[in-house]
Amino acid sequence: MKYAFYPGCVSRGGTPELYTATMAIAGRLGLELEEIVGTSCTGAGVLQEKGQKLGDTLNARTFAMAERMGLTTIMNICSTCQGVMSQANYRMLQNEAYLDEINKELQIEGLQYTGRIVIKNLAWVVVEEVGIEKLKSMVTRPLKDVKVAPFYGCYILRPSWALGLDDNPGRGQYLEQIIEACGGEPVNFPGRTKCCGFPLGVINEKNSLTMVANHTHDAHDHGADTMVTPCPLCHLNLDAQQPKAQALRGSGLKMPVLHLPQLIGLALGIGAKELGIYRHMVSAKAILDKASVRA
Repeated sequence: MKYAFYPGCVSRGGTPELYTATMAIAGRLGLELEEIVGTSCTGAGVLQEKGQKLGDTLNARTFAMAERMGLTTIMNICSTCQGVMSQANYRMLQNEAYLDEINKELQIEGLQYTGRIVIKNLAWVVVEEVGIEKLKSMVTRPLKDVKVAPFYGCYILRPSWALGLDDNPGRGQYLEQIIEACGGEPVNFPGRTKCCGFPLGVINEKNSLTMVANHTHDAHDHGADTMVTPCPLCHLNLDAQQPKAQALRGSGLKMPVLHLPQLIGLALGIGAKELGIYRHMVSAKAILDKASVRA
């Protein structure tokens, strides 16, 4: 299975362990990733609020670059990228005149987007194309006794009309399926589909940190040993900002937060160091010990 790989900005900067972990599991899962070189940020939904056409043009450029590589499926490892790319693609495919306008902007680089691209997050690829049964068969270190709270965040579930949830309603449970396939126990908690608070960080830090504290305590109170997310922006807030959030709350809670490919990698027997787990702000040592993971 060959994909045009779009790692996004954050996995190349703020959370480089996500990129490392993805590359560590790709070969084992049979995923051939050809990285799209020279792409821009998707706009993260923020740019689109000010200039929708500009944001959509940047994404169309990425889509056209993938088409030029002879590939029609883009795999990303960021649910924010998934949501923003899906919305841009939806708007262009629903309005031929709009796509023509955007293609005029792409002509300067000799690019053209024909509308053939499908965008899939790693979680979707694992469930829909690798398959849960195959993943189960590859697990060499089942995460038994590890209770994992899935944290979807905003963009991989909303808006449903752009993300194909009507045709694939099970996507709202894919993290739970992957957790179970890896031998862990999914923990249902109210915050699993809520915003992590990251977008508020620069305009209302207190509210953003309160959201982090609420989500981590919510997961803990429902019995979770760790959280897992398909979004590096959620990871930045839930992990990197967690010490500050817990201090604001007057709490000593330390809730480990894993990237999705790290969870999968642990179950496949890959070492914690190779997966970059020691880079996290909140130590995952308790989880590694529980799963009998060595460096």
